[in-house]
Amino acid sequence: MTKIPTSTLKRLPQYLEVLNQLRRAGLKAVSATKISVFADVHQTLVRKDLAFTGEENVPKQGYRILELIKAIEECLNWNDTSPCYLVGVGHLGSALLGYQEFAQKGLSIVAGFDNEPRLIDTVVHGIPVYSVLDFHAMAKRQDIRIGIISVPPESAQFVADIMIHSGIKAIWNFTPQKIQVPAGIIVEYVDMFASLAVLSRRLAENPS
Repeated sequence: MTKIPTSTLKRLPQYLEVLNQLRRAGLKAVSATKISVFADVHQTLVRKDLAFTGEENVPKQGYRILELIKAIEECLNWNDTSPCYLVGVGHLGSALLGYQEFAQKGLSIVAGFDNEPRLIDTVVHGIPVYSVLDFHAMAKRQDIRIGIISVPPESAQFVADIMIHSGIKAIWNFTPQKIQVPAGIIVEYVDMFASLAVLSRRLAENPS
């Protein structure tokens, strides 16, 4: 399988959102230039990114929107839903369990885990919550490869170690804590505090 650059992978969902908007507006085809304008990405970069999908830019017509949508979803592996476990069913974890669009993006959270007695053996947004002590056995039995961490930062490394020991190959870390993992383990960070820092500072710089 062709290795797609991370920067491209992060832009493809932007194009997908543009394409879905155009599809809902009734358009059948679109040029790279128009995608570039709506996505706010230079058209040369758009063409390079879309080349990974295998779809061709038809002269004087552009890309066929439906075909390009399917091709991008295939590139992102969104047409193959992967089950995953989430550890940390606090306010953020609970919100993630209830986020319906994950299923449309190839991710299905099938269980939550926590060490809080009042949460264990409950159901949150239709998803069962178990003790974190059950994580290893259940992950092994169900061959889970993706884990989401939404615990307090000081517990992130401990949870990551449990996940890796349990066969998890990809970790989505929603804490600001950088975690140490062996080679071959994929980690993606969602650092909301870094984004908030930029937002707050820019607001202070432009008070008017």
